[in-house]
Amino acid sequence: MNRDQQTKWWQEAVVYQIYPRSFQDSNGDGIGDIPGIIQRLDYLEDLGIQAIWLCPVYASPNEDNGYDISDYETIHPEYGTMADMETLIKEADKRNIRIVMDLIVNHTSDQHRWFQEAKKGKDNPYRDYYVWRDPVEEGPPNDLTSGFSESAWEYDESSQQYYLHLFSKKQPDLNWENPQMRHEIYNMMNFWIDKGIKGFRLDVIDLIGKVPDEKIEVNGPKLHDYLQEMHACTFEGKDLMTVGEAWSAGIKEAKLYSDPKRKELSMVFQFQHILLDQQMGKEKWDLQPLNIVELKKALSVWQTDLNDEGWNSLFWNNHDLPRIISRWGNDTVYRERSGKLFAILLHLMKGTPYIYQGEEIGMTNRVIDSLDEVDDIESINMYKDRITKGFTHEELMDVINKKGRDNARTPMHWNETDQAGFTTGEPWLAVQRNYPEINVQLAQDNAHSIYYTYKRLIQLRKDHPLVIWGDYELLYPDHPTLFAYKRSYEGEEWVVMANLSEQETPVRFEVGKEIDSLLLCNTERTTIEKDLILLPYEAFVVKLK
Repeated sequence: MNRDQQTKWWQEAVVYQIYPRSFQDSNGDGIGDIPGIIQRLDYLEDLGIQAIWLCPVYASPNEDNGYDISDYETIHPEYGTMADMETLIKEADKRNIRIVMDLIVNHTSDQHRWFQEAKKGKDNPYRDYYVWRDPVEEGPPNDLTSGFSESAWEYDESSQQYYLHLFSKKQPDLNWENPQMRHEIYNMMNFWIDKGIKGFRLDVIDLIGKVPDEKIEVNGPKLHDYLQEMHACTFEGKDLMTVGEAWSAGIKEAKLYSDPKRKELSMVFQFQHILLDQQMGKEKWDLQPLNIVELKKALSVWQTDLNDEGWNSLFWNNHDLPRIISRWGNDTVYRERSGKLFAILLHLMKGTPYIYQGEEIGMTNRVIDSLDEVDDIESINMYKDRITKGFTHEELMDVINKKGRDNARTPMHWNETDQAGFTTGEPWLAVQRNYPEINVQLAQDNAHSIYYTYKRLIQLRKDHPLVIWGDYELLYPDHPTLFAYKRSYEGEEWVVMANLSEQETPVRFEVGKEIDSLLLCNTERTTIEKDLILLPYEAFVVKLK
């Protein structure tokens, strides 16, 4: 896609992801809420973002922190009321910030009215809203496993059938082959669109076409038929941003999802770069060192191969991933510098950048010693499974500290007061111990903080069409630690260069043109010479003559 085509607001936007439970508590119960988000809208306006991706605030028993919805059209009382939600939409709009809601339509909670009805018997009209199968040889229908280290089938004693759950047994999968169920979903989506929201982030959307009898979980044969039907029934003719979470997506699949001619989604979240520190063919907990050359390849292919047939999403962090500074940077000596490096690398690529709450102030992973400190069901189930397989407690704590989802979910650090200004009560998840050194107030008081690097990057995107529309060329592709690329648009050229290592790195700056100006740097460097020695985690952006 290029600028000559119809520009969409989400192509020019920077999106800020809020995990409501951990963002700001307004009433002292230790749980973040919608009034708390409203209180912080001025902060987000000052940062410069144009949209909020709001993680689930629907009614839920919180088996999986809101990703198990029991009522799509009700706000969970812990988060506030529907009136609060309507106020959030209006107040955000006053600041030119759009609300994009997280939505889970692959499964519901087992407490959802539909599933409660479905369990009443095989003849119930809601039975076919879910996926049921008879036992095979007195056991599950097949050996499908869930994402939480258990069988994907749960036995229902009363009907003597199994139901499918690709996640927790308390998250039964919806049966997308049922047209009545699909249209109830579309009606619900229109309910929220009518409220004034400006789009959806669709959780694990690549699973809705599943064919469990053939053990097809992702990219089922009817997946794109369903998405095109969804578009026709909900998105058509409306100025919305729709983002599909698709762990399985490569370039080919991304074009199917996001080519505007196909009328499905605006873009997908793909995870090829995020999987690089995971051993091939194994689980997220089986770690391997990050290979920078492979990282460059993984990110660059998404910059060049989508062409005009789709749009790219850009992210390092979200509510399911560990903090990038702790993961691939240095969260001690070079925390600020590596935090700025990752910001510069990402925000000057082509696509829509996402900032996860706390990323803009350089929050880090939370180190724990005991399973009692873990809230995340995925980490708990992994621990229980692997401890029986001979792994030691120390090994399992190590991987939870590196990859567990709680790392991203600790409360936001607002200031140096008790509980980091997140709550006046006892927080639902312990606040990171380093909040006195890492918080919004300190960041805003320091003109050289990570926060101001994010502000500058957001402003560069607003001021320079090159950032949004420019061509991309990877430089030094085989260098083991240097990540450099060139952006070009209408005769203007920028070069971004970053040293992803803790060692000083010599490099000859050869890009065919003289340097016009230094636009941004995460060190005190003021000029760029032909022969450089890059400092550990140094990154800069230059404009060429």
